[in-house]
Amino acid sequence: MQISVLSGGAAQGLLEAVGDAFERQTGYRIAGSFGAVGAMRAKLLAGSPADLLILTSAMISDLARQGQVEAASAEDIGVVRTALAVPSGEQAPRIDSAEALGQSVRAASALFFPDPQQATAGIHFAKVLAALGIAAPELAQKANIHANGKAAMRALAQAGGGRALGCTQATEILSTPGVRLIGPLPAPHELATVYSVGLSVRAPAPEAARALKALLTAPATRDLRARLGFEPL
Repeated sequence: MQISVLSGGAAQGLLEAVGDAFERQTGYRIAGSFGAVGAMRAKLLAGSPADLLILTSAMISDLARQGQVEAASAEDIGVVRTALAVPSGEQAPRIDSAEALGQSVRAASALFFPDPQQATAGIHFAKVLAALGIAAPELAQKANIHANGKAAMRALAQAGGGRALGCTQATEILSTPGVRLIGPLPAPHELATVYSVGLSVRAPAPEAARALKALLTAPATRDLRARLGFEPL
């Protein structure tokens, strides 16, 4: 038996971490589909089966208004910051101010980030680059854009030996071997996003979905959520 989850990449590490315990508890295996939140929303609206959704709080609320998510089931998991990373073992550039961030981005040999059209971190980082005055020709030479943050971080992990810099959700950085979190984006470019979980109104296994939601939001998993980058509200 399995439970289908459509999830933003920000929660992939958390779902993988609780998967074995959940299967022992319920007999259900978590079958997760992970990617940019916009892409996951589109999959649901296109008819992909899902028991549970983990997306931004704003997106879960919108889907509830559309009658796609049980409104009473929506619950926040935590706050995730958009952050920067380097390959493990590489020196971390300064990012503690807007000025330092701009200098480090310009000095980077390559920039790794998720889809700037559908991924929360990718959309935001594109705005940050524009605010920093990174022109299109310069960006085109450096940009390594991937479908989601996890894929971007896996690619960053293979980019050692230079000055590669990556940007995505902190949770995706912390759950990817071979990359190191160096810190969140500095003011005024910071972004903290609330992620929430909710049941699909067409959940094939609603009781199992409720059990997984309870596990993901329980006090017993608070420390695990924190280690994986979910800050309490």
